[in-house]
Amino acid sequence: MGNPRDIVMTGVGVVSPIGIGSEPFWESLAAGRSGIRLVDLFDSSSLRVRFGGQIPDFDAKQYVRPRKSLKVMSRETQLGFAAADLAMTDAGLTAGSLDPERFGVVYGSDMIYADLEDLAETYRRSVLDGQFDFQLWSEAIQEELHPLWLLKHLPNMAASHIAIAYDARGPNNSIVLGDVSSLLAVAEAADVIRRGWADAMLAGGTGCRLHPTALVARGDALLSHRADDERAASRPFDRDRDGLVNGEGAGAILLESREHAERRGATIRAEFVAAAARCESRARRDGLTGSSLRQAIRSVVTAAGWRPEEVGHVNAHGVSTVEMDRVEAQAIAVELGAVPVTAAKSSFGHLGAGGGVVELAASILGLERGLVPPTLNYETPDPECPVNVVCRSPLAGRPATAVKVNLCSTGQAVAVAIRSD
Repeated sequence: MGNPRDIVMTGVGVVSPIGIGSEPFWESLAAGRSGIRLVDLFDSSSLRVRFGGQIPDFDAKQYVRPRKSLKVMSRETQLGFAAADLAMTDAGLTAGSLDPERFGVVYGSDMIYADLEDLAETYRRSVLDGQFDFQLWSEAIQEELHPLWLLKHLPNMAASHIAIAYDARGPNNSIVLGDVSSLLAVAEAADVIRRGWADAMLAGGTGCRLHPTALVARGDALLSHRADDERAASRPFDRDRDGLVNGEGAGAILLESREHAERRGATIRAEFVAAAARCESRARRDGLTGSSLRQAIRSVVTAAGWRPEEVGHVNAHGVSTVEMDRVEAQAIAVELGAVPVTAAKSSFGHLGAGGGVVELAASILGLERGLVPPTLNYETPDPECPVNVVCRSPLAGRPATAVKVNLCSTGQAVAVAIRSD
């Protein structure tokens, strides 16, 4: 029996382009299956990039309770709720089976864009003689929009709906900080338990970078345009990478104090060891250097009490853009040398705020099996990315420890250390 203040992970829930549920997700990862496909959630024919990591068979009605909540849930919130439901089931728990005062939720989210169909009629009524009239808009919006329309687009809705459904009355928080959001949520959830404020926390994240409004707002400058074979488009650290691939998905992890988990006879999937977050305050002005990521990696390895050679693998951010991969790879190499590196975005794309926990799940599931999942599409090493990329097949024989990292172009970086229990 370990220290009762240890934090363990007892439930894993994944909703991803390569599988819904932890087992289908892992099977696809290990087999090297890609979830990148032509987008048909909406008419994408006018877009220059028409592919992404779309979830092909998601039915929110299978997970969301009560069903009437779907009326005020964006797709991101539905995905996040489903991931939480899967994590609770994986942990052997149901609503009401935990002390509600000692059970909380922390979720990472992105900005949630408005659905075009919700605004279309309001817009049509606001155009007079080919000109948009704000006076007409102010009148039409009162009649055309559902009174609770705004609730679909608030980034705290995932954590709120989950807490209501599972009667989680403990600490509740939402983190909206781009690509590092959900990994920061895991770190915060662990801190909440260590502070003694809760015995169990659901931590997760959700994102949908395939929303048509988001695609138009962000543009396609950073995207891969490899339309000849979309499955080969996301290729982290490969010399021939040409940009990221958008995707959608959500992940959730149930964290508990070891004492609480052992008392209820839970199956422990992995141990949360440490976390660290840093920021390059001048990244937006001067460009990203990787200093925040180097500091986060160094700090989390020190906090874990590991030597660099004791890190079994790094689960990289691996976004597949030319500059970001270069900065990340060099930071990892400086701090951890030739540690094996895997990049799960190669399989399903960039899930935004949902990516960190989905990618962490890949390492948790791999540690259970003594395997490091492979990176897809890594064919030609890039001298500017001096990392030891795991490719072609899962890697066995490594220490049962992992460091998961996420990084933002604005300078935020986070690292989480886990190990097999």
